Amino acid sequence: MNTDAAPAAGPVPVDFRTLVGLREGADPAEWGRVRASQLRAGRELALFLLGANLLAAGVTAGFLAQSVPLWLLGAWSGVTALVAVTVAVRRLRAHHQDGGYASLRELRDTGFEGLGLAVVWSIPPLLFADAGTGSSYGLWMVLSVLMTAGAVAMAPLALSTLAFVGGTGLAVAVKLGLSGAYAASGATLLFTALLMLGCLSRARALVMIRAGQIALAERDETVSLLLREFEEAGADWLWETDAARRVIKASPRFAFACGMDPVTINGMPLLQLLAGPAWESGAFAAGLRDLAEKLKARDSFRDLRLPVNVDGEERWWEIAASPRFDERGAFCGFRGVGSDVTEQRASADKINRMARYDTLTGLPNRLLINETLARAMAESDKWGGRCAFMMIDLDRFKAVNDTLGHPLGDRLLSRVSERLDQLMSANELCGRLGGDEFAVVVRDAGDPQAVERTAERIIHTLSRPYEVDQHTLYIGASVGLAFGPRDGRTAEMLIRSADLALYRSKDAGGGKYHVYEPQLHVEAEERRRLEMALRVAVEQGQMHLVYQPVVDAGTGGLTGFEALLRWIHPEYGPISPVKFVPLAEEARLIAPIGEWVLRTACQEAARWPSDVRVAVNVSPDQLHDPNFLTVVTSALANSGLSADRLELEVTESVFMREGTGAVRTLERILDLGVRLSLDDFGTGYSSLGYLSRTRFSTIKIDRSFVQSASKGVREAIAIIRAVVALAKSLGMATTAEGVETESEHHMVQELGCSKVQGYYFGRPLPIAEARDLANQRRWSDSAAA
Repeated sequence: MNTDAAPAAGPVPVDFRTLVGLREGADPAEWGRVRASQLRAGRELALFLLGANLLAAGVTAGFLAQSVPLWLLGAWSGVTALVAVTVAVRRLRAHHQDGGYASLRELRDTGFEGLGLAVVWSIPPLLFADAGTGSSYGLWMVLSVLMTAGAVAMAPLALSTLAFVGGTGLAVAVKLGLSGAYAASGATLLFTALLMLGCLSRARALVMIRAGQIALAERDETVSLLLREFEEAGADWLWETDAARRVIKASPRFAFACGMDPVTINGMPLLQLLAGPAWESGAFAAGLRDLAEKLKARDSFRDLRLPVNVDGEERWWEIAASPRFDERGAFCGFRGVGSDVTEQRASADKINRMARYDTLTGLPNRLLINETLARAMAESDKWGGRCAFMMIDLDRFKAVNDTLGHPLGDRLLSRVSERLDQLMSANELCGRLGGDEFAVVVRDAGDPQAVERTAERIIHTLSRPYEVDQHTLYIGASVGLAFGPRDGRTAEMLIRSADLALYRSKDAGGGKYHVYEPQLHVEAEERRRLEMALRVAVEQGQMHLVYQPVVDAGTGGLTGFEALLRWIHPEYGPISPVKFVPLAEEARLIAPIGEWVLRTACQEAARWPSDVRVAVNVSPDQLHDPNFLTVVTSALANSGLSADRLELEVTESVFMREGTGAVRTLERILDLGVRLSLDDFGTGYSSLGYLSRTRFSTIKIDRSFVQSASKGVREAIAIIRAVVALAKSLGMATTAEGVETESEHHMVQELGCSKVQGYYFGRPLPIAEARDLANQRRWSDSAAA
């Protein structure tokens, strides 16, 4: 039996001051509705209270007619009637309905009504009646009945009731006490107190009942709204079965979804209803079998999808349900909810298709290509055949994209995809991997020559000129080809083999296709081994630093050294930084290598004279590491090198990645006093923006400009002059790299370069030689030798 139930609502907290309207309740909105109910209840009994007052006034006047002057008795009767009518009119004008709200002041003002009635009814016992006379006993009886009637009629308005009953009873008790009837006075006070307590108890009970009714009404309204919204939804309904799994209480919406009327559905087995024509044949859908198992096990379920035949049309439903049990724990059936998800399923299929096709070209994307290749390899493995995979990369596309813009580049890709798709037969599938990379899956590659001819046709077709937006564009294509399962037992391995073959085609100049060879894998394996060797080199300290002099262009005096990393492998011998530094960045080893270089260079520079600086190259990956600032601080502190003697060299690529914090890291390093140099300026994305925003101390002119300028290339000379002028205007020095001859030295000197670096002044030196040179304090021809 399901014992879960909503917790019972706790009693509504009602204190005296809140009950009588002297202060606001804990929930102002709820109490506003309770006060409206109190005022509405008082309105309903207003005429009863008026009648009771008028009748009591008439009876009282009869009792006192022999002992009180008629004019005085008439005046009192008129005032009493006026007060009673005023109270009744005020009550009747309070148009508060269930669900409305009343203010605290409206409830509080009813106290004046009770007080007014108490005043006029205090006059007869205090002024007109003498204790012990027959008329006085009659008056006490009338007032007792009137106070009881008032306590009943005015109970919802506790403050008004207390004012009337308390005031009237107190007046009677005072009169009796003054007349010496102390026992009667005490009895009157006791009677009055009991009436007031009863009034408060009844008022509190009424408030609590009304608060509970309001809470239940709100809950019922919420449930009704939810059910009404649910039932009015286009494809949703409620359903219910008995213990025998027969449909009961079929709603019109459920019947409409089934294409039948509720009378026909009621009593029909649910599984038979959903199975439709398949009930007789027993060819049930998997979803229906799952439903049968859930119903048999009496398990709750949700999000169960199954096909349903409705008027000869297949619809898809999604249903959920929970078992029902009676108070004795006996199983009663299921109650659940269902919805028609045919349209949603069609949308999901559409989305699924969109997920497998490229939005720009309309060709299959990487996901569908991988799936198709996996199926082709499975078929080849099953039947002992072969399949093939081509990777296609467009030649010179990047130049078009960079020169004419991405929109035109996208239109060019669309033209390429059209040509490529026209070359495909039923045996091939082409698609776009991303960027300017395409792929072709050949399902049956039993004829390798035919596959290679297809590769040639692809290159020839894609290399023809394109007319796009009044531009004649010339691009080409390179193809890497791999056959499965020979070149790879899995789709991933075959793609990798084709990728290696594509790189070989690109290395050969493009416009060619290359079939995968085991040698390509050997080269890739050598690269992998080199990475492993690099890791060992980092762990075992196989690397060392050399130092290339940097001299003053005018005086030839030594200003510092650039620390350069070298690696001599025990087996492979010297390995160029051009080869192992990119590999270190890819393998995420550049951080530990860079930290070692920085610490070693600082320790060595600390032994040089105080005016000789050391420059250390920093990789962009290092600057994107949030711990790099700590590494620099630690290297300076441990070595004792002053910050102004350390110069970090960065390239323009550091500023190309937004949001990585590299610029902020540089600024904090500069705040330490460390100098900053911009390396290879002019060879990348040269921008005056970051050059003006970052506090560089030196701009290094790439050796390619120096060599071109020495050959008289006017553009190179103009660039050097412009860089020198720019640096001077920003208060920066300039260092010419790659100066190898005396003539080049004189040329960069004449062009205004501040410092010079190159083989003319010395190759990178071992530690001892660099230390000796630093102690000489000036460059000499003998050192250059």
